[in-house]
Amino acid sequence: MKLAIPTNNGKNIAEHFGRCEFYAILNEKGEALGQLENTSEHMGGAGLPPELMKEHQINILLCRDIGPKALDLCQKLKIEVFTDQAATIEEIFLAWKNNKIRKPNKNNSCKQHSI
Repeated sequence: MKLAIPTNNGKNIAEHFGRCEFYAILNEKGEALGQLENTSEHMGGAGLPPELMKEHQINILLCRDIGPKALDLCQKLKIEVFTDQAATIEEIFLAWKNNKIRKPNKNNSCKQHSI
């Protein structure tokens, strides 16, 4: 199992998961597996962030918020999404591990963001 967390500095969670510099990649124990550069069209590359994550066998996305279109694509690609207002990678991972995190749906996703 591989988890992706959007970040710009390797510590704090990026505000917009699709426009982060890279994704911190962890296993289900919270051990760092490395980072994945965000080469999606949001950053001048090709493809959408969920497609990039799927290509790298990401199973779970932990982020601050997600728009309805991005959430829909993640669900189609079988990437589970969890959101929390945690500030750091460690905080959001612990919230997920302790089942204290929200699983968004189309009714409570961020309406300001879309892919």
